[in-house]
Amino acid sequence: MNKITFDNVVPQVFQHTEDLYSDVWSGLVEFEKGKLYLVEAESGKGKSTFCSYILGYRHDYSGTIRFDGRDIRDYSVGDWVGVRQHNISHLFQELRLFPELTAMENVQIKRNLTAVSHASEEQIKTWFDLLGIGDKLDVKIARMSFGQQQRVAMLRALVQPFDFLLVDEPISHLDDNNSRIMGEIMMEEARRQGAAVIVTSIGKHMDLPYDTIVRL
Repeated sequence: MNKITFDNVVPQVFQHTEDLYSDVWSGLVEFEKGKLYLVEAESGKGKSTFCSYILGYRHDYSGTIRFDGRDIRDYSVGDWVGVRQHNISHLFQELRLFPELTAMENVQIKRNLTAVSHASEEQIKTWFDLLGIGDKLDVKIARMSFGQQQRVAMLRALVQPFDFLLVDEPISHLDDNNSRIMGEIMMEEARRQGAAVIVTSIGKHMDLPYDTIVRL
C-alpha cells in the first residue's frame, strides 16, 4: 500500500457543523508511504474517529477514503484482515493488551500472527532493554504501570510488516527520555520497512522531523 486518501470525508456527527475548520474533514488530504505525519486535534474533533476510519472499524461518514485508489467501502472482511496483518499497524490509545499475559507474550502473539522474520526474540529483548523494561519480560501486564504498558504496546505494533504505522497518543505517560528512545526505535523500524508513520495527538507529541502537520 502506497497511499491513503481522504476525499471530502465528514463524520456523520459533524454533518451539520458550520464551523468545521479542518485540514482533513471536508477536504482532500493524502498520506504517502515513506513520510512522517503529525495529525493534531483538539479534544472532540475526531482523532479516534480518524484512526477508526483508517482501520475499517467505522464507516459512519460521507465522502470517500481510498487505499491506492480503491474505495475502502468495497473491502471485504478478508481484505481488512490482510490490511491489518500486512499493511497497517496501530498503537491504540487504550493499548489493548492482554492483562493476564506477560509483556513478552503480548508482543509474541502479534509476531506469531504476522510471522515477521526480522523481529527475532533477541531483537525484541534489545528493544525492551533500550526502553528500560528489560526486567519486565516475564511480568504480567496487569502488574505493570501504564507507562510501561505503553512501551510494550509500541513494541507489539512494530513486530509486523506495515506500510503505515498509525500511532495514537503515543507518549501521554512517558518522560522525555523514554519518549525520545521510543521515537528512535519507531522511526528506525519504519525506515527499515520504507513505511509511513502517522502520529495523532491532542497535546504533547513526539519530537520528530515531521514532513507534514495537519489539523483535524
